[in-house]
Amino acid sequence: MAPIKDSVHDYISLDPLAEALVDTPAFQRLRHIKQLSTVRLVYPSANHTRFEHSLGVYHLADRALTHLEIEDDRCEHVRAAALLHDIGHGPYGHQTEDLIYRHTGRDHDEITDLLKPDRPRPSDERTVGEVLETHGIDRDRVAALVRGEGELGQVVSGELDVDRMDYLVRDAHHSGVPYGTIDHGRLLRALGFVNGELVLEAGNVQTAESLLLARALMNGTVYRHHVSRIAGAMLERACEQLVDDDAGPSIEHFRRLSDHDLLVALREHVPALGRRIERRRLYKRAVWIGIESVPAGIMAFDRSEERDAERAIAEQAGVPETEVIVDIPPRPQIKESATRVVVDGVVQRLEDASELVGALRAAERAQWRLGVYAPEASVDSVREAAIDQFGLAVTK
Repeated sequence: MAPIKDSVHDYISLDPLAEALVDTPAFQRLRHIKQLSTVRLVYPSANHTRFEHSLGVYHLADRALTHLEIEDDRCEHVRAAALLHDIGHGPYGHQTEDLIYRHTGRDHDEITDLLKPDRPRPSDERTVGEVLETHGIDRDRVAALVRGEGELGQVVSGELDVDRMDYLVRDAHHSGVPYGTIDHGRLLRALGFVNGELVLEAGNVQTAESLLLARALMNGTVYRHHVSRIAGAMLERACEQLVDDDAGPSIEHFRRLSDHDLLVALREHVPALGRRIERRRLYKRAVWIGIESVPAGIMAFDRSEERDAERAIAEQAGVPETEVIVDIPPRPQIKESATRVVVDGVVQRLEDASELVGALRAAERAQWRLGVYAPEASVDSVREAAIDQFGLAVTK
């Protein structure tokens, strides 16, 4: 077993299969994909990568299997899936996920094509698929587990998955924000299966609530910080222009770029936005309003309607179209509220067993914001135009 020193879990021991997978180019690429993408423009120490996160998920999956007393060949498949669960991410992780999906129809957790043993590679390197094949691991089973399919797929991807347990603690540790700290040891020991569903065993409503609360606090403080949202929206627009540029990379090449490679490509092909992102000269908030002030129809805007709104606002404000960004986040929701817990011998959804869920839902709704961003010199004119275009219930 090869030991690796980790900043969160101390020592992580890799079995021979994991050690071989870590040495593949597909996994080594994760060293160059930051876990928190544009959040590091807010929290300078949040420079950890999907490489170390994936090692942490592998470690927690191994511990979960021990507590669940799983001992057959399923263990190797689950550990492999936990280790590989992020290799499908594009540059800047979730920040480019929607763009890649629109062009390819594939989410980051659809990794079947990355597990093919005959993928192109240098003659002295082995692909992920070759390593799995050599160790007698079924590639399709691994891919299905990454998608969260089957009983044990819930351990890798679900409301109680080890992915969430690692990134909350790791993101809190590296950002310096303590709100994501959870007792993952207690969570792992409380896991069990009831009729094929992964649940927290009796006496663990508060354990489930701690996970929910940590995620809610990290959302407001870290993941949805307004500076990160502005930078993320700018990055998304720049990437759209990059992919649409005939001289830019193909979408297949784009989705395998590293963070640094993407910045270089943006600097070359989309210099106005690319340089701003690289040098942190970000747009400012022209509009930043809560859900109660936004007409219901606007919240349902799709991508094309957002772009139409940007063009209309820019025209009315008398600024270039590229200087207006409309950012309409999804409706507030708490996925973890569907976590199953055993209460008085009956499996219940956490939202039915905990009064805290209702309060957190209200907090999520109160924190929701529609944003319209523009360069500082254009903020006033863009604000006036956006209020008129959207019919917003705010004072001019």
